[in-house]
Amino acid sequence: MPLFDIGANLTHSAFSEDLPQTVERAREVGVSQIVVTGTTVDETMAAIHVAERFGLYATAGVHPHHARDCGPNTVPALRELAQHPRVVAIGECGLDYNRNYSPHPDQETWFVAQLELGLSLNKPLFLHSRDAHPRFYQILKHHNVKHAVAHCFTGERDELRAYLELDLYIGITGWICDERRGRHLVDLVKEIPSERLLLETDSPYLTPRDLKPQPKARRNEPAFLPHIARTVARALGRPVEELAAETSRNAACFFRRNESSPAPAAQRPLAA
Repeated sequence: MPLFDIGANLTHSAFSEDLPQTVERAREVGVSQIVVTGTTVDETMAAIHVAERFGLYATAGVHPHHARDCGPNTVPALRELAQHPRVVAIGECGLDYNRNYSPHPDQETWFVAQLELGLSLNKPLFLHSRDAHPRFYQILKHHNVKHAVAHCFTGERDELRAYLELDLYIGITGWICDERRGRHLVDLVKEIPSERLLLETDSPYLTPRDLKPQPKARRNEPAFLPHIARTVARALGRPVEELAAETSRNAACFFRRNESSPAPAAQRPLAA
């Protein structure tokens, strides 16, 4: 059952002691490809290192939590990092009006700067939005953003329909497995066109709440993506194998992976 995890924070300290084993466990259950998320300039460099080491992919960007730390060197640094053959998207960028670790004006400034960078480089955009609709949508529409994914979608119907109006891809995580907060997604996922649906873990966050047994310290990892796929497949009334193959094709299309791309992880030896 081939699966493509479009977003995992494998540079997080939670994986510092067993990263090779984490990647191996994912491959053993069919997660043949993973995109490692860049959330700052330094974390982007670390994500690229992980991608090189294990034959994965990476994004280059600054999460809205860190927008206050951006400066005149941020975009030039991201532009240079984005040239690496393992970098497949610009982001994680966007708006987060939930925790407000950075002031809203800073978030918007550096969100727009990264949108413009992605558009200038013709790179897909890996987007983050939390409690920021409709402002997030307004910015995307103003900049005519099309080739982007709404990473870790957890919103309501009006938000989903706004993103689909822009032809965005939609990333679904283990949030859909949470009967307290994610019940609405079981119905909403049916409204996502099959060619726009992507799957992700957002590891080490968002461990599926109904996963039995729960992992130590509730750490999520890419090996749990099949559990998310089964939950989504049940919601859609479709065979999980069919959904896995389809979402993997969608991911390959979104990230523009083709014959000229670096060899996928499943074809490369696991680094020590």
